[in-house]
Amino acid sequence: MKKYLLLIAFGLMSACATQIMQGYVGRDITEVVLDYGKPTNVVELPDGRTAFQWNRTTSYTAPITTNIYGSGSYATATTYGGGTSYSDCLYTLFAQPNAQGSFTVTGYKEPSFSCL
Repeated sequence: MKKYLLLIAFGLMSACATQIMQGYVGRDITEVVLDYGKPTNVVELPDGRTAFQWNRTTSYTAPITTNIYGSGSYATATTYGGGTSYSDCLYTLFAQPNAQGSFTVTGYKEPSFSCL
């Protein structure tokens, strides 16, 4: 059951990232740069578009939980969790040159399932 709920949570967070990216379609790439900083990569594509990419690293530290079982003078302790996990996510927006000498966002690539 916990795995199922975790998958749903990741799915909702991934959908959130997609909605944010979709919100930039039709807008100038400068707005994205102002919100997220300079892109990690800028790639000119053969079809005339330019891909702008942002790499974001997120981390999650699981808390340490100790369960103590027993009564009287006898007890058993079990420790769970702890440790930090990292996730690298690459976000890609596609853009076309515009009349202002900048780029207009025309689309995006879906981030991987584990990206927030």
